[in-house]
Parts: sequence; C-alpha cells; structure tokens
Amino acid sequence: MQRRILVVDDDSMNLVRTKMILGKYYNVLLAESGKEALQKLESEKIDMVLLDIEMPEMNGMEVFERMKQRGIDIPVIFLTASGDEDDVKSAIKLGAVNYLKKPFLPPELMKRVAQELGKE
Repeated sequence: MQRRILVVDDDSMNLVRTKMILGKYYNVLLAESGKEALQKLESEKIDMVLLDIEMPEMNGMEVFERMKQRGIDIPVIFLTASGDEDDVKSAIKLGAVNYLKKPFLPPELMKRVAQELGKE
C-alpha cells in the first residue's frame, strides 16, 4: 500500500505541481487551508504532511501546533517561500523533520520525502 502524503498550500498551482512530482510513488492528498488540513488529518490515515508556512487564516506553524495538541505525531516538512531564518528555526524547534524553500526542484523534494518515508 502506498504511503499517504497530505500537501497543504493555499496556492492551487503549488498543490498540482507537488502532486505531479510525488504522485508516482505516493498517494497524495491535497488541502488548500489549515482548517481543511486538520479535518483531513482527523479523518484520514496520513503518513506525512508537507505544510506551507505562509497561508491566510491559519499559517503552517499554527496548523503544526494544533496537530501536536491533538496528538497527531507524523513527520512534517515545511515548505516556505520565505527566506526568514526565524521561520526555519521555529519549524525545526516545533519538531519538523525538514524544510524546503520554494520554488524547489523536484529531485530535492523527492529526496527529502524519501529520507523519511522511503519509496514503497
């Protein structure tokens, strides 16, 4: 059975692109908001989350904190367009397994996901 990755990003083009990159090896679910992501995490079996930091209403850090509060303990890789070192440090301090700066190259995304989940 393929591992399931939830990709959370408010930009639909980023969602489509990421699904195209990962879809050959993983079952990719998409969420366009933090609220939608939390709903899917509660109702679906998810093995990893790729989480955009900069989103309206609820940013990626808030989503990750709520995941922790709800006992959802799965690997999170933050995706960020920001070069802000504080964002990166905060993500790692919260427990993210990695982060990737957007725009990213497909091989780099595959490498980081595979490091955590492998290719089934």
